[in-house]
Amino acid sequence: MMTVNDVSLAVCASDGPALARDSDATDLLGELWGQDVDMIVIPTTRLADDFFVLSTRVAGEIIQKFVNYRMRVTVLGDMAEHLARSEAMASFVRESNRGTHLWFVPTLDELTERLNRP
Repeated sequence: MMTVNDVSLAVCASDGPALARDSDATDLLGELWGQDVDMIVIPTTRLADDFFVLSTRVAGEIIQKFVNYRMRVTVLGDMAEHLARSEAMASFVRESNRGTHLWFVPTLDELTERLNRP
């Protein structure tokens, strides 16, 4: 846990179980239940390969679970390979980063910088 600009972050370990379905998101939310968490930071290494193929709908199901519980999410890590393979994923990332509920950032430093912007 860490706090940046009054935003409480739960930063997931990079070597934990993969999030491959919405029930995995539910499990993660359950682990954090009762804690003062505003945003979950999930390393790309924790996301199943199907997350990055939008036609599988895995990303939508997982993200929707977090949205249902009003939990902001940041996907942390290098997305270059995934973006190069799919224009749809590149568009999804671009649009998500314009909002406030789902961000994709390469480093924790960049997330910190973004949270500190006015």
